[in-house]
Amino acid sequence: MERWRIIKAFLLGPLLEASIPKPGNVSRYRDFDDLTFYHFLFGNTAFIDILHETTKIGGLIKKGTYRLTEAGMGELIKRAVQNSKTYQDSNPNFGVITLEIPLVMALSMSKHIYEAREIVMRLIDESTVRDTMEFYKAIRTASPKGVKSGVKYDVYSDGVFEELFRNRINLKKLAEMSCERELIFCEWLNGYELSYKTFFQLKEVLQSKSLEEGVVEVFLELLSQIPDTLIIRKAGKEEAELVQKKAKAVLKGKMNIKEFDLFLREKGDLRNPGSLADIMAVSLSLLILDGYRLTINPRP
Repeated sequence: MERWRIIKAFLLGPLLEASIPKPGNVSRYRDFDDLTFYHFLFGNTAFIDILHETTKIGGLIKKGTYRLTEAGMGELIKRAVQNSKTYQDSNPNFGVITLEIPLVMALSMSKHIYEAREIVMRLIDESTVRDTMEFYKAIRTASPKGVKSGVKYDVYSDGVFEELFRNRINLKKLAEMSCERELIFCEWLNGYELSYKTFFQLKEVLQSKSLEEGVVEVFLELLSQIPDTLIIRKAGKEEAELVQKKAKAVLKGKMNIKEFDLFLREKGDLRNPGSLADIMAVSLSLLILDGYRLTINPRP
């Protein structure tokens, strides 16, 4: 696929996700104490050069100049996070970066959107121990909330890099161990199944609804079906299940969306569904890449 078309789509998608007022998330109308809408604007535009480099490397792999093992996704993720940190002082987009880099590279090697699913799994399969080490450095830089200590391959352990090297832990092995704790790793393993499913839902809903209405509706569906792993890490499984229950109530008309938003915010950002927001950002990027065009009056 054409390089700049991919880059534009994956720049715009996260910006749309951050702008649209979805329940429980930062938007152009709502902030958290330590994370504002402007953090997303600065952070998500700060690594456009890394997106460009990612597509370039994908093109070189496609030509046979580079091998899959030379993709360097871990380093690209680390540098994208560093760029984001250079322009703002929070962590608005670590999940988005982690999802985007492998998929953008796969898309740059693909003839069409759907072929990228198989290619991205090959990229993860062929990743190296160095990719995991660089990815761990990215985590340390981003310092996302809810990362547990004392677990196997603890990201903040002094000896973790030696341990990763000794046991030959590439990104696939890391994802297999971590999928239960974070949706992103499941996406790496299953060819972005949830992101593509959400993209298809958006594509269907937006035939009859505005962009904002459609995104909110599909996001509610996500919240009702899947426990958000960021909520689980920060507040526990019971809180994540309670969010699911409340989202179902909204969809059934038993609770309005304003009440749901207040519920999600009553404990600060503990119930912020950030992992599913990352999925929405990538799905919106796929929607743009597929040719979605903003109109004033959507077709009935």
